[in-house]
Amino acid sequence: MARVFVYGTLKKGQPNYKYMINTAKGLAKFQGRGRTVEKYPLVIAGKYNIPYMLNIPGTGHHVAGEIYSVDDQMLQFLDEFEGCPDMYQRTLMRIEVVEWEGKGGTGEARADAEGVMECFVYSTMTYPPEWVGLPYHDSYDCYGKHGLSYVLRESR
Repeated sequence: MARVFVYGTLKKGQPNYKYMINTAKGLAKFQGRGRTVEKYPLVIAGKYNIPYMLNIPGTGHHVAGEIYSVDDQMLQFLDEFEGCPDMYQRTLMRIEVVEWEGKGGTGEARADAEGVMECFVYSTMTYPPEWVGLPYHDSYDCYGKHGLSYVLRESR
């Protein structure tokens, strides 16, 4: 099992969460909530209002999200879903655990003494330069005050 940190449309209550609980795609077990140790710019961009974490460490905010334990099948699905490696790149990032529900079994990665663990995160290094000038968010909600409603894939 691998740890994945999601910060956008795959979180609970967001439009693509349905994929995280679709066991035909693989297994994803909610472990808890966290935020990035480093600051990153989280922007809503493109004609479909997609959330992107730009891989520019030290800029932006500590981005909030959810930590999942996923099997290889789900990880492969997420790679395809996120357009990895072209649109997003899956990299290991340090995530601070804010609230933990996971049960640590043998062989499972645990947070260190500071409550930090490494998780795979889908961020991007392949973005138009003007995205750096967009507003930065610390948390994503497709129904948020930003007024930038996410366009579902089936509606594109």
